Amino acid sequence: MTKETYTPPNLIAGDYPLVTEPEVIASGQVLEKGALLGRITASGKLVLSASAAADGSEQPIAVLTSALDTSGGDIEAPVYKTGIFHYSGLEVGAGWTKASLRAALDLSPLFAV
Repeated sequence: MTKETYTPPNLIAGDYPLVTEPEVIASGQVLEKGALLGRITASGKLVLSASAAADGSEQPIAVLTSALDTSGGDIEAPVYKTGIFHYSGLEVGAGWTKASLRAALDLSPLFAV
């Protein structure tokens, strides 16, 4: 008899409803599944959120559902708009810590635990 071990995915942390929606991901990025994204106000496109950004993307609004390479140009891809996510499963931009991210998401439908 072969013994197998189940390892749950480390991104989704709870049973809060997951809502996905397509969004335009800005070119020039190589992102992992679980990338924490913010919207650039001027273009409306999503980029990896960095806490010190000053272009609108400092406010996380979505989590990427799968790895994506936009080196060749903008790509429309599905993102999670709601959900509970393990911080350890998120790809976060510069400046985010678990505590600062939890504070930033205080009134958001996204949660990091």
